[in-house]
Amino acid sequence: MSTSHEDHTEAARIATRAGELLMELRERLVAEDTPADVLKAEGDRQAHELIMAELRAVRPDDAILSEEGSDSNARLDFERVWIVDPLDGTREFSEPPRDDWAVHVALSVAGVATVGAVALPAADLTLSTAEPAPDPGPMPERPRMLVSRTRPPAAATHVAEAMNAELVPMGSAGAKAMAVVRGLADIYVHSGGQYEWDNCAPVAVANAAGLFTSRIDGSPLVYNNENPYLPDLIVCRPELAEAALESLASFEG
Repeated sequence: MSTSHEDHTEAARIATRAGELLMELRERLVAEDTPADVLKAEGDRQAHELIMAELRAVRPDDAILSEEGSDSNARLDFERVWIVDPLDGTREFSEPPRDDWAVHVALSVAGVATVGAVALPAADLTLSTAEPAPDPGPMPERPRMLVSRTRPPAAATHVAEAMNAELVPMGSAGAKAMAVVRGLADIYVHSGGQYEWDNCAPVAVANAAGLFTSRIDGSPLVYNNENPYLPDLIVCRPELAEAALESLASFEG
């Protein structure tokens, strides 16, 4: 079973629409002095409900795996599975005016991240496989490495030291991966634990833009597994991949 151009455009449309909802929700609830925990929960819930309704309307024959939905092993029998994170970076979402949070809508086909859209609503931007991002241009002399702003994984700091990279703290996984796609950074390494919904859409978008993606041991990122835990990845410019993987191979964490 193949994909169509409409799969790509629908992913972008739905991610963008969910982002618009989240921006409207954040503005309204913040104006009402809503507690951060309530803002996070409402963002997760409302974005999830919108995305599920939209996907069921346009792709009723596909399976869906959402961070905020109930899971079923029935999806393992499907070749086409939409993998969704309705709000990636709830902490950043609840701290306006932060813009390093995202909406992920992806389609895995036979385990491959094939279609993807990552909306960055607070930046008024959606990157997707419908219109792959252009080449980001020349790389700076010193690579820029993205890390979590609260808990940088040891593997990432190890690679940064080995490659003399500048550390750039940022929020959500989607925002970090898209910073590489946009040419705002050069490498993103994560080893601290993620799930398929955290990286499926970013990986699809990064691949379409010509970037290198893999697990930190160099193996492919495979989706729609019985256990959706997918704890590590690397997204980087192709010319940095060999050095990064060599550094990761020497890491003893």
